[in-house]
Amino acid sequence: MLYYLFKYLDEVFDVAGAGLFQYITFRAILAAIASLLISLIFGKKLILFLQRKQIGEEVRNLGLQGQMEKRGTPTMGGILIIAAILIPTLLLARVLNVYIILLIVSILWMGTIGFIDDYIKVFLKNKEGLKGRFKIIGQVTLGLIIGITLYFHDKVVVREFDEKITHKQVLQATQDQNYIDIKSTKTTIPFVKGNELDYADFLPVLPEDYSWLIYIPVVIFIVTAVSNGANITDGLDGLAAGVSAIIGVALGVFAYISGNVVFADYLNIMYIPFTGELAIFCMAFVGACIGFLWYNSYPAQVFMGDTGSLTLGAAIAVLALILRKELLIPVLCGIFLIENLSVIVQVAYFKYTKQKYGEGKRIFLMSPLHHHFQKKGIPEPKIVTRFWIVGILLAILCIATLKIR
Repeated sequence: MLYYLFKYLDEVFDVAGAGLFQYITFRAILAAIASLLISLIFGKKLILFLQRKQIGEEVRNLGLQGQMEKRGTPTMGGILIIAAILIPTLLLARVLNVYIILLIVSILWMGTIGFIDDYIKVFLKNKEGLKGRFKIIGQVTLGLIIGITLYFHDKVVVREFDEKITHKQVLQATQDQNYIDIKSTKTTIPFVKGNELDYADFLPVLPEDYSWLIYIPVVIFIVTAVSNGANITDGLDGLAAGVSAIIGVALGVFAYISGNVVFADYLNIMYIPFTGELAIFCMAFVGACIGFLWYNSYPAQVFMGDTGSLTLGAAIAVLALILRKELLIPVLCGIFLIENLSVIVQVAYFKYTKQKYGEGKRIFLMSPLHHHFQKKGIPEPKIVTRFWIVGILLAILCIATLKIR
């Protein structure tokens, strides 16, 4: 909203300094600062409110060190994360941008599902929370909305340079002269020369107009998988928030360069118009996660609950899809992936051995993976810090794919 206000002040009244709001970098910095301050200032007030309302975490005794001390810790802190992302985004981003609208819808949608789940656990004293099938229905529906929008919306395009124009002319020509808008389902393949893949290539016998038959199911799968991965990862103090902040920084870099014609041309990557605005959302996302860590780091004063974890996962998935970096998710979200896989492998192996030998066996001492390390006696803060380090390494590797092909 402030973008449009200061644009008007700059163009009509020539107000000194108003032109700064035209720069994405300036607004991204403001978004990070604003989200961080919102988290820090209102975090304590939210914790006190949750304590007064006795909105505390119900903890099952799994025999983990320090686990029972967490009983009664305020939960549903994801409300703070959502507010700290939404307010700076609404104030500083171009809210009419289709990608910004999609992200706002995504965090509100998944935040609502998480809130309902937390409400059932806390107020209705049902430890199971929202039934799994309803969660899946909500995630699939969001994925369907995202997939349909990204496939059919007129503003969701890739801009390709006209081959008749030289490199020197590209940097000097006007927007309408040097490239054309193309509707496509192209995405980026990491570490591969050529670096692009079109989902339409998987259906060669059908017209290109039917590529949505594979694209939309892929979108649904990614939104569901990443949001569940973030949810499973949220098992130790500061783990999900810290890993999400790291991923958010990497996605912010991708957003800025993918939406900048000069950087996209220099790096020879896909130029996706209007995605530069996502850098503002990403910085608000990072600021919200870091601000939440102030209260969520060990020993946690508040938990984000499903309200926060599902929201963070959905936002990351949608950002990756918009930026056409979804094939990087197994690397960028490697922590989420390994946590997810540890549960799947543990359950599958237990069922297999029980059926074959009459007694179920386990690969890990406990799943998800972070609980396995707890069972081995490693202190919780050390586990979280090491997961953060791995997350940073994976994020750096993903950014390196801009040149390593």
